Amino acid sequence: MNELKRVSRTYAETPARWLGRLGLTPNALTVIGSLLTASVGVLIAQGWFVAAGVCLWLFSATDTLDGALARATGRVTVFGAFLDSVSDRYAEAAVFFGIAWYYQATVNPRGVALTYLALVGSLMVSYARARAEGVGLQAAEVGWFQRPERIVLLGVGLLLTPFLPIALELVLAALAILTTITVLQRVRHVARASGYNQPHTTP
Repeated sequence: MNELKRVSRTYAETPARWLGRLGLTPNALTVIGSLLTASVGVLIAQGWFVAAGVCLWLFSATDTLDGALARATGRVTVFGAFLDSVSDRYAEAAVFFGIAWYYQATVNPRGVALTYLALVGSLMVSYARARAEGVGLQAAEVGWFQRPERIVLLGVGLLLTPFLPIALELVLAALAILTTITVLQRVRHVARASGYNQPHTTP
């Protein structure tokens, strides 16, 4: 997946430069992309799963484009990184909200419960990273299920659901488990990097 990220960043440079020539700023692209991704929740709430899966993948590509645009135009800023992270969390939550809405409307309490578990796990992955950075440690590349992996798997679940109705529930269950594992991996990473449980020597 890391290699895929590297390749996607390389291919994102050309369209990012084109968007820059149109006058878009990295922060504007971040907000637009997040709003588009959040709109996927509306598609899911209506039960339009195939459209939602395709749009989720397409709109999530802007998460790579805004960074590429920032680098290409020399506008990499601390605020831009902060805005990108916050916007991503809102967009991701909106997608899960759409899933919960659909399951609530179709009277599927199991689906609602799995949606909430997957949402909490996804947000905690990002929170664990943020808290690690807050104490001066890096955890961005630690763990199995970061945002790109979650987007890919969720998109697969959406695309399969019209043909296999239980597919999305299975994907949500997998997300709930794998995001929790990712959080634990980051906790372990921070524990090791901070020297927790290391023997202390007295002078």
